[in-house]
Amino acid sequence: MLDHLSIQCADVAASSAFYDAVLAPLGGERVIEIGAVIGYGAAGRPSFWLGPLAGEGPNREAHVAFRAPDRSAVRAFFDAGIRIGAEVLHQPRLWAEYHPNYFGAFLRDPDGNNVEAVCHSTQ
Repeated sequence: MLDHLSIQCADVAASSAFYDAVLAPLGGERVIEIGAVIGYGAAGRPSFWLGPLAGEGPNREAHVAFRAPDRSAVRAFFDAGIRIGAEVLHQPRLWAEYHPNYFGAFLRDPDGNNVEAVCHSTQ
C-alpha cells in the first residue's frame, strides 16, 4: 500500500549516520541525495526518505518498521544501532502477542522516532 515514507530530522547528518548503519543489515542503502534530502532503498528505488525539519514546533515521534529477511538481520540491525549508541527500546525477541512468528527489535533514532526491524518468518 505505501510507496514511500519521509520523515523530518533536526540533524540530517546524525540521522543519516544512524540509518546508514541500521538499514545496511536489512539490505537498505542510500540510493539518492538531493541537497539535504536522502533517499534509502534497495535496487536503486528509494522508499524511505530523510529531510530537514521544516516548520515550527516539536517533531512528533513516528514509528517506522523495516522488514527484515530473517531473524539474523533483525539482530544485525539491533547490533548496528548499539554500536553507534542508539537508545534501546526493545531487544530482539519474539512478539507472539502480534502473531506467532513476529520477531522484532526496536531502537530510538536521533530524532526520537521508534524504529523497528521485523521478520515475520520462523527463521
